[in-house]
Amino acid sequence: MILSQKEILERIKNGEVKVEPFDKEQVGPASIDLTLDNQIRVFEKKKTIFHTKEKDIFKQYKKYTTILHLKKGGFYILKPYEMVHGITKEKITLPEDLCGWLQGRTTFARLGLSVHVTASFIQPGISNRQVLEIVNFSPYEIALYPGTRICQLVLQRMEGKAKYKGKVRNQMSP
Repeated sequence: MILSQKEILERIKNGEVKVEPFDKEQVGPASIDLTLDNQIRVFEKKKTIFHTKEKDIFKQYKKYTTILHLKKGGFYILKPYEMVHGITKEKITLPEDLCGWLQGRTTFARLGLSVHVTASFIQPGISNRQVLEIVNFSPYEIALYPGTRICQLVLQRMEGKAKYKGKVRNQMSP
């Protein structure tokens, strides 16, 4: 069952769900808008092959990326068909009976901007910032600004309890 605005606000008030920093204005009828932080991971334009059979592919692609820290008022120009990693400004903490889904916002989807390639599921019991696999599917350049409400988090009640203990449980950069 998806949580409504009333349920989301109640869970935040009770401390069961944490959104840091939190702005009540970001809570919609059934989701929480999340903002883009100033860190953007950019892939180098090199001809290489990433082998999916590698045990830790993250180490493999990390060698070919750079993290940019955008200055206040700055932006990143996302070229047509380019992918970068962003991260939410907000740190999300969920209890063991809730999971979540990251979704793009209609405003940006209509421009051809995708905020996640396939990794939209937010595990129960997490306490981290969410990496965004941002892709420009349009033929136009798109300027990405830190602080933009770029995606939304939909919270869903689970049957039973579980806690994510994987390798990105404490992620704080893209």
